Formats: sequence, C-alpha cells, structure tokens
Amino acid sequence: MREKDQHTLNQVSMVGRVDKEFNFSHECFGEDFYKATILVDRLNDTRDRIPLMVSDRLLDMDSCYAGRKIALEGELRSYSQHTSEKVEGRPPMSVFVHNIRLLNGKEEKKAKEEDLINIEGFLCKPPVYRVTPLGRELTQLMVSVTRNYGKNDYIPCICWGRNARFAAHFSLGDRVSIQGRIQSRDYLRRTSENSTEKKTTYEVSVKRVAHFKDNNKN
Repeated sequence: MREKDQHTLNQVSMVGRVDKEFNFSHECFGEDFYKATILVDRLNDTRDRIPLMVSDRLLDMDSCYAGRKIALEGELRSYSQHTSEKVEGRPPMSVFVHNIRLLNGKEEKKAKEEDLINIEGFLCKPPVYRVTPLGRELTQLMVSVTRNYGKNDYIPCICWGRNARFAAHFSLGDRVSIQGRIQSRDYLRRTSENSTEKKTTYEVSVKRVAHFKDNNKN
C-alpha cells in the first residue's frame, strides 16, 4: 500500500450541538484534554450521541458551550481500557478532535447537521453475517486502522442490504475502504437476575465499502 498521511486513513467531519459542558479528562505532556458529547440528528428523527475528546488548545474551556452548534474535524479512536469498561466486547471510543469551530448567528441556523467518516484499514476479525427477525441482512466488520506512533484503532462497522451480502465474503486480513456515519446505540445489559443497566455502544453505519487486493500483502 502506498504510504499515506495517517489522518487520511481515518477522517471524521461533523456538525451538531454540544450536549453538556466539557469535563476534564486527562493531561498529557502539559496539554489538558476534555470530554463532551455532540448530538447529531439522523434522518429517522432520532439522534446520535457521539463522544468527543478535545484539547484545551482548541477551545477556551472556561466558556459555556452546552447547546451550541459546532463544526469539527477529527478521527475516531478506540482506547484500551479495563475489560469491565468494554461494551459488547468493544473498547471505549470517541472522536479525537483536530479542528473545532463554534457556529454563530446566521451560520448556525443555516448549517445542516453532518456526520461523515472515511476509514481505510484491514479486517482484524472475520465478517459476521446474519439476518434480523425483520428480515434485514447485516454484516458486522471490525476494521484495524493505523494511527501515528505505531498504534491502531479498532473500529466496528455494520453493513446493510447489498453491502452486507458483499462484505460477508471478505476474509480476515483483507483491506477495505469505508464511508459512512458514526452512530450510537443504546441497549440494556443484564447485571443480575433481577437488574439491568443501560449501555451505549458506537459503530460506523456503512454507506459505501470498497474491498481490494493489496499487492504488498504477503
């Protein structure tokens, strides 16, 4: 595969509203990072709640941002944490923001909400194909995307319909390019015989998928 800038392998572009105020997350080499959630409308009148990780060098964290519309660019990252913090066997995820901008006045009213992601990587698990009780075909993919400094992000993706049938024939280690949107999904996890807790997982809902042979593979 031709050498590429790592950011071109994992690109997120979003426009939405900040759900709640930014909360401090951690410090790294003198740089403070804050967590927040962006709300983005879907076409079916539901909203996705996507977690963000933002440096204090990009925004004045002493200001109030809840309810404000923002536009951002970044990359979807997975984080290695304790197994108990994983959801459905997946690592925690958030959008690591590279650029962020507050929209004001007429710009805020006219800007359409947006949720776009492009990734390129390798399948690190075999595809899982199934048919839902309502008869919809889906295929789940786990894509490993190279990040800077020798790290990888592991991004769950879900294909529907003809994309599901197409992706069902992929193999472990195959290279894929995916375009879609990041979506959140809530579900109840049983914690004991008489209790459950609400959990949220994140995945890429695939709009387009390309599968191609890598001449450098093996």
